[in-house]
Amino acid sequence: MTDAIPEATPEERDAADGVYAALLARVGEAAPQPRLDATRRAVELLGDPHRAAPVIHLTGTNGKTSTSRMIESILRAEGLRTGLLTSPHLVRFTERIRIDGAPITDEAVARIWGEIEPFIGLVDAELTDRGEEPLTFFEALTVLAFAAFADAPVDVVVLEVGMGGEWDSTNVAHGQVAVFTPISLDHESRLGRTVAEIARTKAGIIKPGAAVVTAFQAPEALEVLHEVAATNDATVAIEGGGFAVLDSRVAVGGQLVGIRGLAGEYRDLALPLYGRHQAENAAVAVAAVESFLGGGAVRLADDILEEGLGTVTSPGRLHPISTEPTVLVDAAHNPHGAAALVEALGEYFDFDEVLFVFGVLADKDAAGIVRALEPGGARFLVTQSESDRAVPAAELAPSVAALVGADRVDVADRLDDALDEARDWATRGEKRGVVVTGSITLVGDAIAIAEDREWGTR
Repeated sequence: MTDAIPEATPEERDAADGVYAALLARVGEAAPQPRLDATRRAVELLGDPHRAAPVIHLTGTNGKTSTSRMIESILRAEGLRTGLLTSPHLVRFTERIRIDGAPITDEAVARIWGEIEPFIGLVDAELTDRGEEPLTFFEALTVLAFAAFADAPVDVVVLEVGMGGEWDSTNVAHGQVAVFTPISLDHESRLGRTVAEIARTKAGIIKPGAAVVTAFQAPEALEVLHEVAATNDATVAIEGGGFAVLDSRVAVGGQLVGIRGLAGEYRDLALPLYGRHQAENAAVAVAAVESFLGGGAVRLADDILEEGLGTVTSPGRLHPISTEPTVLVDAAHNPHGAAALVEALGEYFDFDEVLFVFGVLADKDAAGIVRALEPGGARFLVTQSESDRAVPAAELAPSVAALVGADRVDVADRLDDALDEARDWATRGEKRGVVVTGSITLVGDAIAIAEDREWGTR
């Protein structure tokens, strides 16, 4: 299920939980501040830890975390010591900061926070004096991650944007490779009302002289990326042109993929993830690593790539939390992600009937997600996560019913009850599958419940 989290003493766990509580006391991730000066001031006071290792920087709308994890895994297979920052987390916040493939230890996160907290406080005071908000949750987390990577130390940092790009706190770093996963509508109130506007915000991670690697994009997004790259004297490699997925075949536990990279072809690579979109993420990851290690001109060794992709994990992305009956979780939380989920279910799983355990957060396009999930005739069991941003199940259910029909919708206010009902439904028929989706927080809560009840070990 989730990657193993290092053992910690109760005292270390309590100290790390205290760090998370201190972060939660700040302005949350749903309300980022469009600024870089605050984060830049904090890392400046700490001696610029964001410059301690070269950076591969990723943004996009869907596939950022999976692609980030693939890049990190390939680099680690190459023998490099890696730092990885992703967001959000599924179960515990230490998942976000990874050193050499493992979540940061409770001891390290508490120790490093203790070292940087006085400097965080100085920046908070300066901001307050100017009438601005203190460092937000994500700004402080970004500073903590840079400090952790410098402390390790690591050879390379793989950095996933929190939201957008141009003013995201991660953008104080200078990424020598800027990676773009597919860009579509999401967070419109923050990033822009059109794909072109959102692409422009995300293109802010392109630094002078960078190598840009991008998934296939809508023409209006690609036009923006080309324009911003040109002004920064950056090269651009595009999926379908400079690199591509050659083939993707269903295999036990995932798929076998063929990839044409920037520097050569790679055949029959085992990828233990489901969905054509994951094959496309893998192609982007390969091109990004080729760009980072050899300027796109040096072919990666087959055994390195086989190890890097063959051992990659992506918790919360179409993976099982129960086998008898089958319960999958998928963090699709926008229409593009939901469409990819439906396509993967049809290609990789032999279900006659599907039940979506479904919940969304208040700022998401619930109707668009339902429309993407609906065509296969699946049932919906509407529920909610523990997040204070979750749409109440009783409020969400009527809007889902209006789209798919009341006969296909049931409601359970509590996720644990919803999972019990869904598992019971699945056991009462042949070839039935349950998929928990619609919200990353819902998926995280479901994983925690499954681990607590040890469903995966039965």
